[in-house]
Formats: sequence, C-alpha cells, structure tokens
Amino acid sequence: MSATKLVRTTLSLPADLLNSIDLIASSGQVKSRNEFVARAIQRELAWQKRQEIDAALAEMAQDSEYQATVLQIEAEFATASWEALAGETN
Repeated sequence: MSATKLVRTTLSLPADLLNSIDLIASSGQVKSRNEFVARAIQRELAWQKRQEIDAALAEMAQDSEYQATVLQIEAEFATASWEALAGETN
C-alpha cells in the first residue's frame, strides 16, 4: 500500500467474514484486518475500472466512425511500419 493519509472509519461485517480475515491475519499473510480490507478494496476498485475500460472498448468496437478512423490510421502507418521492419533485417 502507498504511504497515504489514513482516515478512520467503521465497517459492519458478517461475523464469518471477520473470522476469516482474522485467520488470515494471524497466519501472517497480512499484517492486520486493516491491511486485508484495504487490499480487498483496492482489488475491487481496480476490477471496477477494468469493467469501465472493457465497456468503453466494447462500445468502440460497435462504433463505425471509430472503426473507420482506426482503419485510416492503420493505412497511414502501414508504409512506415513496413519500412521499419525492412530496415531491421538489413
């Protein structure tokens, strides 16, 4: 975790989840309940961000104007890419 300012808050968790977290902490896999919860939240936030990106990419895949732009860019760079590859073999 990064060295950022910590803010105290209160969470209500089901007892079985808290017991599972305590077992993991007592085994040394994490330093504390706080570390476990912070890591879990970071993973969830990263997953949510990936979902946003995936949704945007799926939308772009259906956008004919975007697809036309991509094809145009690919065509414009095709010659330069070929020349770069040909230069590597010499």
